[in-house]
Amino acid sequence: MQPAALLHPRPEGLYTPKADLYIDPVRPVARALITHGHSDHARAGHGAVLATPETLAIMAARYGADFAGSTQALRYGEAVSIGGARFSLHPAGHVLGSAQAAVECEGTRVVVSGDYKRQPDPTCPPLEVVACDVFITEATFALPVFTHPSAEHEVRKLLASVAMFPERAHLVGAYALGKAQRVMATLRACGWDKPIHAHGALLALTKLYQEHGIDLGDVQPIVDAPKSHYAGAIVLCPPGALQTPWARRFPDPVSCFASGWMRIRARARQRGVELPLVVSDHADWPDLQRTIKDTGAGEIWITHGEADALAHWCASEGLKAKALHLVGYGDEEAEPGAAA
Repeated sequence: MQPAALLHPRPEGLYTPKADLYIDPVRPVARALITHGHSDHARAGHGAVLATPETLAIMAARYGADFAGSTQALRYGEAVSIGGARFSLHPAGHVLGSAQAAVECEGTRVVVSGDYKRQPDPTCPPLEVVACDVFITEATFALPVFTHPSAEHEVRKLLASVAMFPERAHLVGAYALGKAQRVMATLRACGWDKPIHAHGALLALTKLYQEHGIDLGDVQPIVDAPKSHYAGAIVLCPPGALQTPWARRFPDPVSCFASGWMRIRARARQRGVELPLVVSDHADWPDLQRTIKDTGAGEIWITHGEADALAHWCASEGLKAKALHLVGYGDEEAEPGAAA
């Protein structure tokens, strides 16, 4: 079977005609497979949703229990046949429950990466490379400038600053789904055993992570208290809260932001970030290249991000590649108002 007959782009998203199913559709459809819980991929209002149990729990937490007409959980490595096509989900290493979707029919296998990373993350299983004929990949950080340090390296920078300025509070902007919990878990792995304070907007998803067995230690909500109460504290919050009156309740706060975009110093300066932390839940340029090679795919389709740059590199490696330029997907790290 030709890959385009198995899976091809439509305005709603990537479509499998044999199953009448869309992967991460950007508008309500009758049947959807959702790769992960970020709002540019997981939307409410579909007739039926297929996803990992964790992604279904995240969608219910964000949108309410009736976010879809019906749901079906598919665990990593399990498979289900729909209309002659076989679907399976495999770890993507992006956030809790994130998955790559493998679609197979008549000897052809196409893998849709969703969003993914190769770096270690104590809050979700690592990416599993799935051999395929066509690999459909993201390209959020597909430029040579994006080579991400380890999350542990960046968190140790944060801890060094806390030790240097014990009278100040460190406010860490981190998105509510995935990034905040990864920073918390990495703090614990680096030896921070004091409470981690969290903005109210982070608490529901942090609790969900804990309910799924992710050990984040003592996470406390923000309470009304004298500024001195938060001297030496690490406080996680949505990035958009860093430059609001809310931040003034803390003693001489150090503004930090955990994002792959902090590799670009101009972005940090524009956001008034004093301590940029280059912590990304997307693959950087070397890991995008490594993953493409590891799949053994002869053809690469690119959904969103720096698609043209990645397609150019693929061509230089003798791989067929094309940018799909799908509309509606973005980087949840891009703007402070993004739901992530």
